Amino acid sequence: MQMRVATFGISDQMIASALRTQSTMANQQMQEASGLVSSDFGGLGSTTQQVINLQVSATRSQSYIDAATLTNSKIQVMYSAVNSIADLATQFRAQLTSATSASSTDAASVTESARNMLEQAASVLNTQYNGSYLFGGSETKTAPVDVSSTGYAAATSPSSVDSSYYQGDSQLASVRVSDSQTVSYGVSADNPAFEKLLRAMNLVASNSPLSSETLNEALDLAVEAVDELGLVQTRISNASASIENASAYQTEYLSYVQTLGSDLTSVDVAAVTAKLATYQAQLTASYSAIAKVQSLNLASYLR
Repeated sequence: MQMRVATFGISDQMIASALRTQSTMANQQMQEASGLVSSDFGGLGSTTQQVINLQVSATRSQSYIDAATLTNSKIQVMYSAVNSIADLATQFRAQLTSATSASSTDAASVTESARNMLEQAASVLNTQYNGSYLFGGSETKTAPVDVSSTGYAAATSPSSVDSSYYQGDSQLASVRVSDSQTVSYGVSADNPAFEKLLRAMNLVASNSPLSSETLNEALDLAVEAVDELGLVQTRISNASASIENASAYQTEYLSYVQTLGSDLTSVDVAAVTAKLATYQAQLTASYSAIAKVQSLNLASYLR
């Protein structure tokens, strides 16, 4: 009995040590299976706040990337529309150049062609993307251009600026691509380039017979419109480049943040496996020693 009382403390310590080893092994086995330090923030210890901050940064960066991607898709549609308008303007300018230089002009044909081109231009400026009109400012649910007889007065030469066809507002679209950068990319249908082109077409479409003054003014407006449409295209292109550059930076930053987060939350599975083997050997030895100690008694000792 004295031998068992004397070995009780040692036995108790050995059992406690074995249980700690077993608990550590269980945790290591979970790490080996998941590849993570812990399945929740509670097991991350002092790095918990840092991991949370990194996750917040990653989420915010991803939102900027998503916004940039969606916006650039919209910009491509806008650019294509403006390119179509520019082609139409070039055709109209060529037609007017031919009409003003010809000894005789088929006024009816020129007028009809101008009317058709006016309607085509209006249709392009009413382009939608994902159910939203692109050239109406913040008024995305209303067609921005109305060149009907009631919405757009017949022009006479000499004319003046007339954007009464425009149904949108002056708020241009923009997108936030970082905490400190917002890129404006919107173009409204009352832009001077569009206004001059539509006015030139309206002049020719609304006047019959056509006078030389009307043709010359319409041609001057068409020439200016072609030049200014080039500037509009450049502006859209520059905005697209800025958004792509910002998105590329955010993508790189997101990768960096995710790597940092992974370093803090992931484990080296090979190293954990090696540790498990060591703990297994240690635990086996502990239980063997405990069994040996617990089997001791005075009778066995005296035998």
